[in-house]
Amino acid sequence: MKVLPFKIPKTESESFRVQIDESPYFYDTLHKHGEIQITLIVKSEGTLICGDYVGEFTEGDLFIVGANQPHVLRNNKEFYEENSSGAYAISLFFDINSFGHNFFSLPESGELNLFLNRTKRGLKFSNKIRDKIKPTMFSIGHQVGINRIIEMLKVIQILSEAEDYKYLATSNVIKDYDETVGKRMNLIFQFTLKEYYRDISLDEVSSLASMTPNAFCRYFKQRTRKTYVNFLNEIRISNACKLLRSNDLTVSQICYQSGFNNLSHFNRNFKKIQGCSPSEYIKKATVSY
Repeated sequence: MKVLPFKIPKTESESFRVQIDESPYFYDTLHKHGEIQITLIVKSEGTLICGDYVGEFTEGDLFIVGANQPHVLRNNKEFYEENSSGAYAISLFFDINSFGHNFFSLPESGELNLFLNRTKRGLKFSNKIRDKIKPTMFSIGHQVGINRIIEMLKVIQILSEAEDYKYLATSNVIKDYDETVGKRMNLIFQFTLKEYYRDISLDEVSSLASMTPNAFCRYFKQRTRKTYVNFLNEIRISNACKLLRSNDLTVSQICYQSGFNNLSHFNRNFKKIQGCSPSEYIKKATVSY
């Protein structure tokens, strides 16, 4: 299957797609599609890359991926093992023509147009908003006829009116990856997501991309708006957050298991990316869960 683009398998009998993903792990190749994607993570954990965003996803998360926004949900390594507990998500895919070519041009659709513009950067919603639409996410696939469209519009209305969300990507400018660039970036992302826990040199990763280190650094930053080292550290901190919530390991153990060589470097990067220290993160996580 080509890395980019990815075609959503919508039939002629439906104006938008309801997709249930229930398998050992999610589709883990960098891809994009013309539809806006609303995804509820029912069961799973891992790392989400969406545009230039890198962060963890976990059970109960509600995301929107913008139209043509390169993204991938990469499960944690335990989901690739034989006794995987399995991954489960519900996704809704729609575009500006799903409800008619002029629907979003109607005077009454003004707020929805603002919402569509916000989705270009990708969004993550609060648990409060998730709980409002969760029943519909589970039931909409069983609806038929006009009731199906009404339920979908209810979801879009709730999300368009929500104020409790955060943007994922830092910009709504979409990098137009062709197939060659897409394959190369996917190779780099997949390598990093698998090998983040050990020392990775620029020589090694640039060789993987068939480039010199200097050319690779320029290439990667032009397409992600960040250095490879920053990207690698974001992957490592995302894993560290998961381990911190488990409460089974010390901060020092988590530091080294996440690929950092010393505790001060880990603490500095953790605060830079998460906005708090590891100990403060544990306190917040304890309150949240």
